[in-house]
Amino acid sequence: MNLRFEELDHNNLDRARIIDRSDVSEDFVDTVVTLMELTDYGAEHKCIGHTFLISVDDRPISIILLGEAIPWETDPPQVKETPFYRLMGFVIDKAYRGQGLGKIILDETIRRVYSEYGARPIVLGCHKDNLKAAAFYERFGFTKTDYMEGKDIYYIKAETRM
Repeated sequence: MNLRFEELDHNNLDRARIIDRSDVSEDFVDTVVTLMELTDYGAEHKCIGHTFLISVDDRPISIILLGEAIPWETDPPQVKETPFYRLMGFVIDKAYRGQGLGKIILDETIRRVYSEYGARPIVLGCHKDNLKAAAFYERFGFTKTDYMEGKDIYYIKAETRM
């Protein structure tokens, strides 16, 4: 399966909206519109990173944001004094889940961000009830912390070379 990564922007935003995430609550993962707003905010503040729209045969199947974190009061203390990336909005169309694409997409996203901007720890928030996503991130090397932001539990992946 040939995956194509392109930057999410206002020109492909409507295409990104066809990703079927109807079984994923907005409490679990931000919408495409919210990710576009976060991407615009990051660009305005000169944050490094990428928001990718991933397609198979020109069919959008996934979206992911991995970018320089703007510090939040709720961030785990392990990253309070160090630059890190925040992973947000990662979702795969429900017809394409369970095929190993999540690992491929996350690996490639990290590889591209590290290659362009350098390695840093990665932090993400996973809704406390999103057990499938939590298990995925733990298999991927993220460590669950004791810290939360709202109903999201923070997970951290130590800086590694890709």
